[in-house]
Amino acid sequence: MGYALYRAQIGEKHRNAKPLKGFGGAGVLEIVADHVGDTFRAVYTVKFASVIYVLHVFQKKSKSGIKTSTEDVKLIQRRLNAAEADYKIQPGKGRSS
Repeated sequence: MGYALYRAQIGEKHRNAKPLKGFGGAGVLEIVADHVGDTFRAVYTVKFASVIYVLHVFQKKSKSGIKTSTEDVKLIQRRLNAAEADYKIQPGKGRSS
């Protein structure tokens, strides 16, 4: 996951990064990684020029299905809203790309 986030920081998209459903396009992406029988996800946004915000990193708990839980989706949305507010107050920023 670290390398995929690095690629996002330099303006590239890792082959394992995919848009997170329900967030309207490619502005919010997720990386899914398996490790020793467990599945982990990192969700981040590239909506803003020259900065990424990591919104949530978690271990998938459900043993069936691939859908992100409602609680996780709500948390991601709250953090995306906070990232938008934070970006607007950054010196020299304030515009979404």
